Amino acid sequence: MARPVVHTDSLRQELLAVTADLVDRDGPARVTLRDVAAAARTSTTAVYSLFGGKSQLLTAVVDDGFRSFHESQVAAAEGGLQGLGVAYRTWALEHQALYRLMFGGALAAYVDCQPTPDVAADAMVPLIGAVAAAQSAGTLRLAPVDMVAVAIWGQVHGLVSLELAQVGPPDADWGAAYSAALDAVARGWAA
Repeated sequence: MARPVVHTDSLRQELLAVTADLVDRDGPARVTLRDVAAAARTSTTAVYSLFGGKSQLLTAVVDDGFRSFHESQVAAAEGGLQGLGVAYRTWALEHQALYRLMFGGALAAYVDCQPTPDVAADAMVPLIGAVAAAQSAGTLRLAPVDMVAVAIWGQVHGLVSLELAQVGPPDADWGAAYSAALDAVARGWAA
């Protein structure tokens, strides 16, 4: 009797990474599970065994992105709002395909491929905690914590998205612009 094939976590991670790159390059409608399997040097059976199908694979890719982003934010949380802001851009630059999939709307046509709500919401937990801590310390203006966190996230997200899309002057110094934006955000919300 044949032994069942065991698919390792490293194959799962490889399939997630390959899928993010393929979807980023070709769009979700054009990527097939056969493309994913070929790029990962495995079989479509392995993809089906690990994920079930294309929509589940795409959801897993986005969820994995949010988990990775969350972990980077947790690691940067000791640095407060400034540290979280720096970590935000660093993660986005290191995971450009995932960032575009998570926030770029490429999966909008796949209604059943939205991030798992709890996984996406967890990504904001470190920022919400930093806002609350800064307010408690008296260094950040008092306002509803969730509203301040979303406003700050939107400001840094917008600049990172412009950088990744290369929308701006051809000789833009994105690092300097981002640093200036973080300073402006801090001054704008200062108590």
